[in-house]
Amino acid sequence: MEKTKKLSVVKLSDPNYVRTLENSVQFGTPVLLENVDEELDPMLEPLLLKQTFKQGGVEYIRLGENVIEYSRDFRFYITTRLRNPHYLPEVSVKVCLLNFMITPLGLEDQLLGIVVAKEKPELETQKNQLILESAENKKQLKEIEDKILEVLSSSEGNILEDETAIDILSSSKVVSEDIQAKQEIATRTEEEIDDTRNGYTPVAVHGSVLFFCISDLANIEPMYQYSLTWFINLFLQSIANSTKSDNLADRIDHLNDHFTHSIYNNVCRSLFEKDKLIFSTILCVQLRKSKGKVNDETWRFLLTGGVALENPHRNPCSDWLPEKAWGEVVRASNLPGLKGLMNFDRGWKEVYDSSDPGRQAYPGKWQALSGLERLVVLRCLRPDKLVGAMQDFIVDNMGRTYIEPPTFDLAGSFADSNCCSPLIFVLSPGADPMAGLLKFAEDKGFGADKCKRISLGQGQGPIAARMIDDAMRNGSWVVLQNCHLATSWMPKLEKICEETIIPEKTHKQFRLWLTSYPSDAFPVSILQNGVKMTNEPPKGLRANLLRSYLNDPISDTSFFEGCNKPLEWEKLLFGLCFFHALVQERRKFGPLGWNIPYEFNESDLRISMRQLQMFLNEYEELPLSALLYLTGQCNYGGRVTDDWDRRLLTSMLDIFYCRDIIYNDDFKLSASGQYYVPVKGEYQSYIDYLRSLPLTPNPEVFGMHDNADITKDQQETAQLLDSIVLTQPRQTGGGGKSPEETIDELATDILSKLLPDFNLEMVVKKFPVVYTESMNTVLRQELIRFNRLTSVVRSSLVNIKKAIKGLVVMSSQLEDVFNSMLIGKVPEMWAAKSYPSLKPLGSYVTDLLARLTFLNDWIRDGIPTVFWVSGFYFTQSFLTGASQNFARKYTIPIDKLGFEFEILDEENDMAERPEDGVYVRGLFLDGARWDRQAKVLAEQKPKLLHDMLPIVSCPSFPNQSLADITHNVWVVAYGVLVVKLYDIMNLKGVKECRTRIYSTGASVWELCCVEEI
Repeated sequence: MEKTKKLSVVKLSDPNYVRTLENSVQFGTPVLLENVDEELDPMLEPLLLKQTFKQGGVEYIRLGENVIEYSRDFRFYITTRLRNPHYLPEVSVKVCLLNFMITPLGLEDQLLGIVVAKEKPELETQKNQLILESAENKKQLKEIEDKILEVLSSSEGNILEDETAIDILSSSKVVSEDIQAKQEIATRTEEEIDDTRNGYTPVAVHGSVLFFCISDLANIEPMYQYSLTWFINLFLQSIANSTKSDNLADRIDHLNDHFTHSIYNNVCRSLFEKDKLIFSTILCVQLRKSKGKVNDETWRFLLTGGVALENPHRNPCSDWLPEKAWGEVVRASNLPGLKGLMNFDRGWKEVYDSSDPGRQAYPGKWQALSGLERLVVLRCLRPDKLVGAMQDFIVDNMGRTYIEPPTFDLAGSFADSNCCSPLIFVLSPGADPMAGLLKFAEDKGFGADKCKRISLGQGQGPIAARMIDDAMRNGSWVVLQNCHLATSWMPKLEKICEETIIPEKTHKQFRLWLTSYPSDAFPVSILQNGVKMTNEPPKGLRANLLRSYLNDPISDTSFFEGCNKPLEWEKLLFGLCFFHALVQERRKFGPLGWNIPYEFNESDLRISMRQLQMFLNEYEELPLSALLYLTGQCNYGGRVTDDWDRRLLTSMLDIFYCRDIIYNDDFKLSASGQYYVPVKGEYQSYIDYLRSLPLTPNPEVFGMHDNADITKDQQETAQLLDSIVLTQPRQTGGGGKSPEETIDELATDILSKLLPDFNLEMVVKKFPVVYTESMNTVLRQELIRFNRLTSVVRSSLVNIKKAIKGLVVMSSQLEDVFNSMLIGKVPEMWAAKSYPSLKPLGSYVTDLLARLTFLNDWIRDGIPTVFWVSGFYFTQSFLTGASQNFARKYTIPIDKLGFEFEILDEENDMAERPEDGVYVRGLFLDGARWDRQAKVLAEQKPKLLHDMLPIVSCPSFPNQSLADITHNVWVVAYGVLVVKLYDIMNLKGVKECRTRIYSTGASVWELCCVEEI
């Protein structure tokens, strides 16, 4: 459109973009400003507002400090690559916003043209020719009409007496009839062509669905960016490489199968392990949805579990069915295919107790359930088994290929690249691709000086740019590591990739390798045009051990046989590899595995191996102490920042670096004996043993209860469903209601239940600040915090109702509240002012109301005899207040005090307050349970993840020996056990109270102030 008018293309990062803009404004040439963000340069303000003024009859405009002449021929275009930009209203009114994002129908038409052009080129050529002829015919008809109108308007007197006019009209009629006849023939021909052409429509629809499946992945991770050009190239390859057939239906099936598999393989190599099943699920459901085989309401319920504040129906199986599960069963009963599900009977207990409920037969009429409806029931009863059931669902509908992603193939990725497309390693904790890359470079003849690498950081950008320039000329490789640490240099790298690395200037052997953790600052254009790869540690204990033995250096015979103490070397090496697999695999258990998820990787294992071999070769005696220190405190322990994690790490290493592992041929690594250290043998014997291990290890090998697997599986299910929700568009609510109606009703319900703000003036008078009662201050602080929270909740709900009716603007914050409520999540606006919580929206509101009621009762009835410790906004202030009362009563410095506690028999209430300390309820045990008969800690019961403690007495006491106890937990003289108190059971285990509570006991456990989600 503007090509002939000397269009200038600039970016905000260009050093001379202002000068280019000024010249274009003066001379009236168009300008295209590319890749802007949500905020525009303030210097563009006068242009957008057209703030011109006249001086001496000439129109001028001020740009920055310069006043330049303004040409009315100037045109200004701005583009952005942001997927879903949110421009402020003041920006939107200054420009004309156009959405050039491709639509499903537009892409279908484009793909249909491509496939027909390749499959039936003569039809596509004929179709295009007809389009041109039709346009020409319409042009001639328009010219004839204009000519007739001109004759009629210029004719004077009686037109029937004007021979020239009559001749023109007669000839025009003949031409018009001829054109009309041609147009009718062309129309019939076009219809025939379209009938044949539309036979390939299923391929176009299928391809369009696949594209929007992968385009939505960027909502999960910013690095998952794929261009339409890349997608169409894969489409063309599938057309060329898929199985040919003269039968159209067979040919369409071959095309769709080949293209789907090609997309799956190419996308999976750039996805993290956790997201590969997510991608398969999205593919499967969206393809079935395009064929009308998926109910949107059922699919939405599977992802969110529905939204409701309370359940009016009594749980008929309360002895084994949790209230959370019963609530979801009641909500699921409203779905089209599950009417009457809430009429529960004991037959469902077999499903609930089954070790494989996904394949267990459902009772009664529900045996025939299949598809998403069956998955919904499983989500209600046993969400921990939903991931496996989802895999079965994919296998049934798409095949086993789509749950077995291709293995990492560096050579294949390299073959798909060229000198102008960067190769990008997307990093994850524990992944270190450099060793494999350097070995691959050496195999390709690019070792030593032909593969330059640099770790980006402050001041390294210019050095990296020079390395790229040199490598482009001489055809070597450049590796830029840790791009996420050089966000300010990323625009420069983007410019180099777009403008400098072009085929005309680049040696064909040149390759640019990049490594980066996921980052919003990483240039989208590089991600879309490059070859992305992930190389994560293998998932599973068996796969981890196999990888260690099949990879360098153990796979190198000279290294494996290079120790002069072969027995000690092979046994300790196996123990080290097993230890490495354990510390990596424990991450999947969340806070039960490590308080902080550390990035243990292959480099830790390699350096520990080499040190092990070196020490065994150089020392006559077995240097276990040195090895324990180097491996446990330096190589692996150097990453550990938590004292408890360090203690666990060194305790685990003590199991493997010991004399028994060497000289005991029956050394067991698990209680069942399924895992053991094999006897000394050939290299292949270790590989054979590792291949015989189970794919899915039992928690016992990690020293954990079977319930730990349930916790892990529930986290995986939650991650799977939450990630899929991010890729879904806004959909209608239940019962055929619109989203607006659903949210309006929900907001009205919450507002009707929300208590009014607390009257602080009245509370201050009733509970004044006194020296002997710190709980009055605690109460006032809690009321201030809760008033702040409830005011945000109340105002946002009132405004969302007004925004739905069009009375106020739907701001980005209100839109977030709307979208979060629609999927049953707590909005960010609330969470920013809220106490820590992991509950979904319905449970959160119920919990908030219970907390407000607890404080209201405190105000009405006075200080409670038993405090609901889980009901405080800031639990630490309550514990400090309890210590302060004791300190002031006995005039002891508060920093000299600690807490003891005694678990009582009473479950809910006490007759009166204790003389010293406080009674609390609402504490849950994680990793153990309280045996109420024996009054000791005991192993958890199956499927009971958190055990609520009875009332706990928490008296303060002078803590002269606190330091000794803290540094040595097992001091028998004190008879105490240090445990941890958490605000919530969050996924990383970092919400730790700084108060440590003491109790007698015989095993390590954690005391958690958690909320049942």
